[in-house]
Amino acid sequence: MRGVFIVAKVAISRASYSFDALYSYSVPEELAQKVKSGVRVLVPFGRGNRKAVGFVARTYTEAEYNDKLKPIISVVDGESLVTEEMMRIIMWLKENTFCTYYDAYKSVVPTGFSYTFSQHYSLVNTYIDEDTLNEDEKNVVDFLRCAKSQREIDSFLDVHNDARKKKTVDSLVDKGYVEISDALKRKVGDENVSMVRLSDEYVSGEIQTTLTPKQTLVVKLLEEGGCASVKEVCYMTNCTSSILKRLADKKVIVQYKYEVMRDAIGELGERQDPDDIILNEEQSAAYEGIMGLIKAEKPAGALLYGVTGSGKTSVFIKLIKSVMDMGKTAVMLVPEISLTPQMLGKFKSLFGDKIAVMHSSLSLGQRTDEFKRVMRGEARIVIGTRSAIFAPVTNVGIIIMDEEGEPSYKSDSTPRYHARDVAIQRCGYNNCVLLMASATPSLESFYYAQKGRYHLFELKNRYSKSPLPAVEIVDMQEEAAEGNDSLLSRVMCDKLTDVLAKKEQAILLLNRRGFTTYITCMDCRQPVACPNCNIPLTYHKKNDRYMCHYCGYTMDNIERCPQCGSQRLKSSGVGTQRVEDELERLFPQARLLRMDADTTSSRYSYEENFKAFEKGEYDIMLGTQMIAKGLNFPNVTMVGVISLDKALFTGDFRSYERTFSLLTQVAGRSGRGDKPGVAYIQTFVPDHYVLNLAAEQNYDEFYKEEIALRKSLTYPPFCDICVIGFSAPLESKVIGASRWVTQLIKEYISQHRVNFPLRALGPAPCTFEMINNRYRYRLILKTRNTADFREMIKHVLGEFYKNKDYQTVRIYADINGDIGL
Repeated sequence: MRGVFIVAKVAISRASYSFDALYSYSVPEELAQKVKSGVRVLVPFGRGNRKAVGFVARTYTEAEYNDKLKPIISVVDGESLVTEEMMRIIMWLKENTFCTYYDAYKSVVPTGFSYTFSQHYSLVNTYIDEDTLNEDEKNVVDFLRCAKSQREIDSFLDVHNDARKKKTVDSLVDKGYVEISDALKRKVGDENVSMVRLSDEYVSGEIQTTLTPKQTLVVKLLEEGGCASVKEVCYMTNCTSSILKRLADKKVIVQYKYEVMRDAIGELGERQDPDDIILNEEQSAAYEGIMGLIKAEKPAGALLYGVTGSGKTSVFIKLIKSVMDMGKTAVMLVPEISLTPQMLGKFKSLFGDKIAVMHSSLSLGQRTDEFKRVMRGEARIVIGTRSAIFAPVTNVGIIIMDEEGEPSYKSDSTPRYHARDVAIQRCGYNNCVLLMASATPSLESFYYAQKGRYHLFELKNRYSKSPLPAVEIVDMQEEAAEGNDSLLSRVMCDKLTDVLAKKEQAILLLNRRGFTTYITCMDCRQPVACPNCNIPLTYHKKNDRYMCHYCGYTMDNIERCPQCGSQRLKSSGVGTQRVEDELERLFPQARLLRMDADTTSSRYSYEENFKAFEKGEYDIMLGTQMIAKGLNFPNVTMVGVISLDKALFTGDFRSYERTFSLLTQVAGRSGRGDKPGVAYIQTFVPDHYVLNLAAEQNYDEFYKEEIALRKSLTYPPFCDICVIGFSAPLESKVIGASRWVTQLIKEYISQHRVNFPLRALGPAPCTFEMINNRYRYRLILKTRNTADFREMIKHVLGEFYKNKDYQTVRIYADINGDIGL
């Protein structure tokens, strides 16, 4: 054959990492106009040519037809869901996070757009000569004749897991008695409304017909309004849908579907003008400096370092308004879903329906529709958590990361990306600015700002000119020695009494949910532990159950030790439920709001609870870290940290940084209005320098201490850390796999000229050795994240997947992720 032929490079959805590649397929002439970069297609894959969904990475032309290429069967999408920029991001994720192409695609495109592929079997409507059938074939034919639903047929045949039935069905297909049809179903469909309008023929007078009084009412309504939903017409004319059907049969009206968007934003409320926001001198200087970077239209990184309450959000708003005036778009990231409602409320009053919101608490339908609004250009500002960095906005002018040092910006599942790294790639593509902001920046970002890699802008004073809250460290050992066995120190109780008397509000932080966190048998000394993870269970008083916060296992409350049968069980450790009980006992008149994962599971719970607290419907807010950052309640004059000592002593080198950040940020929730604020930190290690610097809210001094420690121990930013993790049901397998990979790395280095430093720690058990019945080991590599290093990791992973001795072992590689668990 001669001519120009189109070839598509396709990534397959079910390809494992070791077989992940861009496979070449020929594009049939009838699909030539539909097959383009980003669309999903149905293709034959593997030796058995089993049908699979994939996406087209790119197409190109060949002068000669290659008959060895398999043809694309069909096109799934009407239009591509992936922009040119996002296709580059997919390729970057594949290269840098050691995932498959399709894993990267699923990060970029919301889950609601995913398709499930299945094959349906049915009898051909012809005579069947049962003398030509064996017993298995007769059984299948009889079942197909009697089956009442497709689900029943699929369950009975189950050809993918039952080789004997597959052979039987294939034989019936070959004999022409059974046919196979493909079925593709999207996870979330479009939301459509049934609409009606007058037909063109009726309006032009081509159709003349007699109308009943009810039908006349419908026609008059549509003549006045043009179109209306079926529901509206039936309500306003008091008619039934059967009347509309008869009008449609007469070709007087046309019925059709109209797509509507599932609302993710809610009521817009009273509109405000961004121009009404007045910046002070410090804010104006930061705004002008950042705008200078934006107008230069070159990729740039900037760090806005400002104390709590300094008005960073006002700077964001002004920058976004200016970017929109330039015809560009903006992405605004927040670290926690809990911050989204308050931030969104402010932004939607300023920018109206130009806002789109993206986070995991939305329904699949809402996320799908918000994605479509952005794709169509209807929304030009995207606000959301980590995954919002993949929003398909084009011509981006600025990407803002609020509280950029938060660990939630790093994904702990495949693909293991950091939102900041993706943002840097997007800034390179759009020639725009990445603005990172925090009162407690990550040490890496502040280091790069000091070295000139990022532009540094500072806000040293609170916008309201109110002072930072006075912070007092409370020694709980002294409290215990003086006879106070309460969870709350006396000074904290006194201040809470004062706050309640003045009709002010307080925030209390305890970063552990549940009632008690550790139940121990006093006879055998064994904890009541999760059978799947061997981790102590947490007792939840509200439902009188023990729960594992790692795998979800639960069990009823017990009176005897599961190990020895003793009744001498002792509770220890404190969770938010226990503190709640203590507060109700000490302050029965107080209106208490508890905010943790147990009380905020519903879709709108964050927004409803924060609004109620802001309106003064509660006096005390008690919660985990979700209440510590980014929230602004002017009537809060007291913050109390119940206990945070354990956070200092985890196995992660970032533990000091994260503890300092959490303490500084939560203290900053106090005194943000016109009333002075105070904060209390309860601790058993009152002399620890991290706590004292947090009490002083002295980030600069903390940075000097911590960066010197990082340098002496060679931790980021002075290296990159790659964790290779292993898990398996058998401990011997996970130990063997981790040692085999370690040896493989040694062999690779000895055989190649590598240009990166490398120091290995381990392999060794993880802090939690077992989770969900899988033993866990890790190998920590201190290195530099170069292309050569990543090439070595890809080689190691590829060789590992070929080793059949470790088929039950799961492996992952994560660069600059957590090492504490």
